[in-house]
Amino acid sequence: MNGVHVVKKTAILKGAFLLLLSITFIISGCSSNGTVSEAKGGSAGSAAKVKIRIADTSTNPTFRVAIAKGFFESQGIDAESITFGSPAEGVNALFIKQVDIAYGADFPVLNALAKGDYSIIASAGQTTDEAAAAWKLYAKEEIQTGADLKGKSVSFIRGTFIPYLWDEYLKDQGLALGDVKQIGQGAFDESYIALKQGELDATWVIGSALTDKFDTLEGVHQLTDMSQTPVRLGMGLVASNEFIEANPETVKGFLVALDQASTYAQAHPDEVADLMYKETKQPKEATLKDLPINPWVVGFTQEAYDSLAGQKQYMVDNGIIEQDFDLKGKLNLALLKQALPDKVTYTE
Repeated sequence: MNGVHVVKKTAILKGAFLLLLSITFIISGCSSNGTVSEAKGGSAGSAAKVKIRIADTSTNPTFRVAIAKGFFESQGIDAESITFGSPAEGVNALFIKQVDIAYGADFPVLNALAKGDYSIIASAGQTTDEAAAAWKLYAKEEIQTGADLKGKSVSFIRGTFIPYLWDEYLKDQGLALGDVKQIGQGAFDESYIALKQGELDATWVIGSALTDKFDTLEGVHQLTDMSQTPVRLGMGLVASNEFIEANPETVKGFLVALDQASTYAQAHPDEVADLMYKETKQPKEATLKDLPINPWVVGFTQEAYDSLAGQKQYMVDNGIIEQDFDLKGKLNLALLKQALPDKVTYTE
């Protein structure tokens, strides 16, 4: 009889275990399905976070601050910063789905908008004289005026607005873009080496870490800066329509986190300088110089739109954009208006 009781007890325990195991699988399955997309009921408050791959550069602190200070995490976002040589390279990474969100100047952002189903979700606001002055034109000592550039070799970073900048600057100097030889390069470090070795005669440069290096080049001097030209540089955040439509709450949280990070960065420059040195080895002095000059202001203004419209017209007129498009149709500002309503001053 005792053997029978033992068998029955064992069977009952085995059945209870299998039932518990089944319930665990069911709960796990429901939880897993909930993280695939927001349509399944995921939210910032849930344990599972939505993964976002962000195209970044080694000199931009905003995304790194948002990650380090937990601003993304508090919005239910598992953010990964992927570093590229330039913002243009990061925008190009959207095309192969290497990243989900990228930032860049008007030129590469417009290039993305022209190529497919991508939209601007916000600007970061840099169309100011002070920000323009941060772009320095370095040239060999024998080049004392813009007119001296005729027949010379000048650098541009592929996929960026720099050919447009050269065009506008040279017009003011009585030259045309065809009067110089443009050398396409992948990053500013290439420009530094080429100028040092005499393969270039002039190049535009941005960022104190770089300008400090160029300032020490023998036989080279600062000829001017971008504030002396009509060009003012906007900057946009861009993502695929597919990603935006699948993750509206996450995109809103992303914008909120960026706004928090940009505000925090301006209020804590020394801490940001330490962070940038730790993560990218950017000299602390360079970060402290650049932060007040190029503050991120997440939103969208009339100036941001005007900058995009003007550069788009240039790109269309010069065949850089082969098929014109409706710029207003490429602005997806609904989520920005919900997340940061006071930061959208542009009206159609």
